[in-house]
Amino acid sequence: MKTKLVTLALAVLIFSTAHSQSFSLGVKAGANINKLSGQPFSDQFSYGYHAGGFATIGLGSKWALQPEVLFNQSTSDTSSKFSDIYSSLTLNNASKIKLSYLTIPILLNYNASKMITLQAGPQFGILLDQNVSLVENGKNAFKKGNFGLVAGLQLKLAMFRVYGRYVIGLTNLNDIDNKDKWTGQGFQLGIGFTIL
Repeated sequence: MKTKLVTLALAVLIFSTAHSQSFSLGVKAGANINKLSGQPFSDQFSYGYHAGGFATIGLGSKWALQPEVLFNQSTSDTSSKFSDIYSSLTLNNASKIKLSYLTIPILLNYNASKMITLQAGPQFGILLDQNVSLVENGKNAFKKGNFGLVAGLQLKLAMFRVYGRYVIGLTNLNDIDNKDKWTGQGFQLGIGFTIL
């Protein structure tokens, strides 16, 4: 299923590029303010970062497609309930969890004005790395894939982009069992620069 979605996304990207009225490339970076929802995790936001590149493919004067490839790193704290729920697991005194994802948002842009762009679309995530110290013997606690939705606002200032967006995960990330559903959510704030 994931392969079909990625193939479909690439087909849409190639078709859109071939028929676009304008095209640009850029780089971006910024901060993640995120948390994992679920009983074993602290109900507080923590910080991480993201960096990568984007393309903007014009679909007329008001609309554009903006695919991105980003490296995302996020952290979360476990709560005291982790040991209560997963008493059969041996934890390696891990209170902070660090996850690294390769994310591919495919955003539809609506240019409300010359400076303001509204953005929304799906995001596909591939888990690149997790701190395996969470569970003894390196047992995987998190699923390798993640699907979510993104919505936000971007300001265009000449070649620069300043953006803020909300990301909500729809995939249950718990790869241990079905005792509790884990999902991610967060905000991204950053700047981008068009290089082409």
